[in-house]
Amino acid sequence: MTGIVDYNAGNIRSVEHALEHLKLPFILSRNPKELEQVDRIIFPGDGDAAYAMEELRKTGFDSFLKDWAAAGRPLLGICIGAQIVFDWSEEGDTKCLSLLPGKIRRFSSIWKERQPDEEEHERTAMLAPSLKIPHMGWNDVAFCNGGTKLCTGISDHSDFYFVHSYVIQPENPELIKGYSDYGCMVPAIVEKDNITVFQFHPEKSGAKGLKILQNFCSGDAAC
Repeated sequence: MTGIVDYNAGNIRSVEHALEHLKLPFILSRNPKELEQVDRIIFPGDGDAAYAMEELRKTGFDSFLKDWAAAGRPLLGICIGAQIVFDWSEEGDTKCLSLLPGKIRRFSSIWKERQPDEEEHERTAMLAPSLKIPHMGWNDVAFCNGGTKLCTGISDHSDFYFVHSYVIQPENPELIKGYSDYGCMVPAIVEKDNITVFQFHPEKSGAKGLKILQNFCSGDAAC
């Protein structure tokens, strides 16, 4: 059985509808106690990091997710749920869950730090100012560092749907299992042990995104 964390964030219903489409059993709840006995957790959401952390604290999901991850149980994060598993977000100077070591930074902060060498300057210097924020729409994802088993059956360089203004910056780059390009390298899949997070939205990424969700729920007979 899969549990979906409902903490008043955006886009949670899209994940619910995706699992319904796949005929996968799940429990959607705002009460951590109702998810204690599930086999795996999906932690989705759109929105502001500070607001999301406040809602997690109100509901008790902050400590629940920390205990869940520490116990080695499967956790899949999506979008804001992929970001706030790290230590800190530049969005609202927010202390996050610290399930994985790393930071979340604005595209603009990363772009400003980029200093192209003379050879590539003419080609790249105006790239970032021409790009719109949020990064919204379909983008290619290249697998790296061995990829993740959750993408079994999906071709390298497949397109997935993104909506975000901040970028995951894991402390250990070897945890990056897939990346995209949007004026800088954008970690799209990060994984360590039982925790896998996706910056893009599998539930909005057509058949390939649904395949990720199905792979995650492979222990259920309905898969």
